[in-house]
Amino acid sequence: MSEDTLKNLLPKFIKDLEEKDRSPSTILAYRADLTQLLKYLEEKNKVNLSRILQSDIESFRDSLLNQKYTAKSVSRKLNAVKTFFRWLSFQKRLSLNPAEDVAHPKIQLGIPKYLSPLEYRALRDVVRGDNRIATIVELILQTGLRISEVANLKINNIKESQLKVEAYATQAERSIPLNKPAKKVLDEYLSIRPKTNSSYLFVSKNGKPLAVRNIRAAIDRYMQKSEIGQYSVNDLRTTFIVENLKAGVDLVLLSQVSGHRRLSTTERYLELAQVSEPGKKQTLTEL
Repeated sequence: MSEDTLKNLLPKFIKDLEEKDRSPSTILAYRADLTQLLKYLEEKNKVNLSRILQSDIESFRDSLLNQKYTAKSVSRKLNAVKTFFRWLSFQKRLSLNPAEDVAHPKIQLGIPKYLSPLEYRALRDVVRGDNRIATIVELILQTGLRISEVANLKINNIKESQLKVEAYATQAERSIPLNKPAKKVLDEYLSIRPKTNSSYLFVSKNGKPLAVRNIRAAIDRYMQKSEIGQYSVNDLRTTFIVENLKAGVDLVLLSQVSGHRRLSTTERYLELAQVSEPGKKQTLTEL
């Protein structure tokens, strides 16, 4: 056991993720984050698994913060590290898990931002020529999907009048009603989608699933082009929540559609939307 190296064990971990049918974007992110860890430990001459201590993982975390990675990014990378070491423990490759008690950096939560109708219409205008990204932008605005959920959507998740988000991590499976704009863009995209055996909805020109980072980069680029570069793709989801609250959509319905585990999470957006009393409307609004 003492001769095991992380470099030799990483491919086995990645293969296990593939066998468990984890999404390509998740596997890609895990491989990149763990390769970064391996490089850091190799520079410290910590090659063998038996030599790695909790202090080494903490030092890696702190080095990322010193490189100006955001606390949120570091926390995500640390999740990959913790998942890897839990797998190593389960595989009985080590007796003590050095990553188990490593604390996540504290994330300072800022005030959420949302686009005005004028701003998201401007985004629609500049993205119109890119059918795939235009569909993704519209889908987030009309359904409130998270960017990771967009990347993991499969063709068979789309039904006639609703969209299914499969269970993942701590999120339960949920269904989202498809309004007319959402249904229209999905139908139009499916008619021009590249021919591929991939089960994923959004694919590249060569038929491979579209990674989260590629979706984010493309939308960021179009936001800059439409002169609303102060926003990010996550703000599209906030826009969906705020506009539905303003339209009087029932808080419980909106919480379920948004995938919030607690109703109190959705309630926090009431102040942002400047709504004192939530409505009772049982259908989502069209943005």
